[in-house]
Amino acid sequence: MKKILAAFAIALFPLAALAAGGAAHLDHVETNVRDQAVLQRGAQLYMNYCMGCHSLQYERYQRFQTGLGVPEDLVMKHLRFDTEAKIGDLMENAMRDKDAKVWFGAPPPDLTLIARSRGVDYLYTYLRTFYKDPARPWGVNNKAFPDVGMPHVLLELQGLQECAPGPVHAGNGGIKRDPLTGKEVLFGDDGKPLNPCGRLKVTQPGTMTPAEYDSAMVDLVSFLEYIAEPTQQDRKRIGIYVLAFLLLFFVFAWLLNREYWKDVH
Repeated sequence: MKKILAAFAIALFPLAALAAGGAAHLDHVETNVRDQAVLQRGAQLYMNYCMGCHSLQYERYQRFQTGLGVPEDLVMKHLRFDTEAKIGDLMENAMRDKDAKVWFGAPPPDLTLIARSRGVDYLYTYLRTFYKDPARPWGVNNKAFPDVGMPHVLLELQGLQECAPGPVHAGNGGIKRDPLTGKEVLFGDDGKPLNPCGRLKVTQPGTMTPAEYDSAMVDLVSFLEYIAEPTQQDRKRIGIYVLAFLLLFFVFAWLLNREYWKDVH
């Protein structure tokens, strides 16, 4: 029994670690993968700001084109990162892993399935919570992904945010100042900041207002959710018919079973 319990605990350890790693508050987002206009705007943002580093190597331009309802010639002219790619090719970029490791410390991950692996709430929060941090190599940090190694590529749209400590008090009541920003940061007994970035405020505006940027991120996250499973609408539609069939089959199976056993006492 002890061995079984130990094996069970080992099996659950990765789940516990994952839960511990998701401590950051995630903002909820309502995506829309049925609206082609939303997906087209999200695709345009992705190709302009993300595709240079993050490929979609498990998706082809052809499915991308048919799913978004964009004519093939427009995809080849405006939404194709690799100018040599054909409509049936996978959506890869030209960045070499060796170069990416030098520039960013690690190759940027492919984002074809990121919406399924991390969830849309995480992506929405991540894209909206970059903030100024002079201690980081690119001068920014992220609330959803602390110590992120990625630059804020959407900086020109959102602008630069700065963070301020939230209303959290240390167990010992102590308040110290961040040596980098000079702002008050609350520390616990272990010497670690309790809430070093409680709220964010745009201090250097971008080309979009906060509301416009949030709306754009809904479009981008919707596109990533779509690209992670382009057939999800068909799957959901077929699933309704399958459940209806199983329900009808259950009725006939129950009637047949009753007929077989009616004379058995």
